[in-house]
Amino acid sequence: MKKRSYFLAVLVLAVILTAGVGKAWAYFTTYAEAAGGYTIQLGDRTEIREEYEEWVKHVSIANDAESQPVYIRAKAFSGTAYRLQYLDDSGRWTAGEDGYYYYSDMVKAGESTGELLIKISSADGMDIPGGEKDGDSFHVAVIYESTPVRYDTEGNPYADWKSVLDSGKVEGGAQE
Repeated sequence: MKKRSYFLAVLVLAVILTAGVGKAWAYFTTYAEAAGGYTIQLGDRTEIREEYEEWVKHVSIANDAESQPVYIRAKAFSGTAYRLQYLDDSGRWTAGEDGYYYYSDMVKAGESTGELLIKISSADGMDIPGGEKDGDSFHVAVIYESTPVRYDTEGNPYADWKSVLDSGKVEGGAQE
């Protein structure tokens, strides 16, 4: 009889102790936080395509998403020894006040932007002659962001740059 009472007491205590485990587990799986700088890809993404020739970088950005159209913006950086001039053959890139160049059309799934040309010249704005010295090098980093196309109450599309879908940074154009 003592063994049975002891067993029942242990069983009741075990039930009481495990009664809150489900809620605790739900709390830790719902409210867990993470820190760090890792990009998580959730299926929709854009990809930059760059080519370099004769001191001009040819940049286009493809929407590799499977479903949704996006708006895209881009800008480039270089060192102080070089100046960048943006040229647009497609007529669809527009300079923004924040230094980004915005592609005016939405880019549907599987499509790409028109080319944005980034001409590289010396800091004083002069064209760089073809006779660069051995050991000379430079980097032009192009960054871009995409945001899903949103629609207002009247069905007009717009971009909400507070909700960035994908951003990328590609360094390229090393000349050695």
